Amino acid sequence: MPDPIEFYFDFSSPYGYLAAETIDSLGERTGRRVDWRPFLLGAVFQETRGEPLLNIPMKGDYARHDLERSARLIGVPFVIPGSFPFMSVAAARAYYWMLDRDRAKAVDLAKTLFREAFGRGRDINSAAAVTAVCAHAGVDAEELAAALTDPALKQRVREEVEGAIAKGVFGSPLIIVDGETFWGHDRLDQVALWLERGGW
Repeated sequence: MPDPIEFYFDFSSPYGYLAAETIDSLGERTGRRVDWRPFLLGAVFQETRGEPLLNIPMKGDYARHDLERSARLIGVPFVIPGSFPFMSVAAARAYYWMLDRDRAKAVDLAKTLFREAFGRGRDINSAAAVTAVCAHAGVDAEELAAALTDPALKQRVREEVEGAIAKGVFGSPLIIVDGETFWGHDRLDQVALWLERGGW
């Protein structure tokens, strides 16, 4: 089996949302499994001294326009949530909790959370909001609510974030395939070509 496509993203990343809408089809076309790996940009920003893109003068204005244009190109709805930028730790915990139970359901849950935030402009920045979204998707709300406060799950997410930083993950989305790193949803075509050609 070839190595998977490692897909690193933060649930608060609008470009991560765009990549999430297309990366599985890329994996299918290229015969690679996609490993979805949420992390927390806030922790990365402490290392890189970065800040949310939409908060940066001029760049933020461009990004808003580019996000809307890019969403139209791939045919998905796009709305900036009113609470943006938002904390995504509860969403990341929910994903890893589900991943330990059912990988396919975890990916479906990630897509549902992304679509709630950037497809509908709704809140996923709290444990209560994440639990409500997941419950609507068929997850046991009581079980998930208890899990989100579990120290073991909190530690799991910390370790995932530390592991991402150790691998050089500095932005969202970031894709690693066969040791090659690609940053940004607009690099997915390059990822596909890299896999088809065996690099260049």
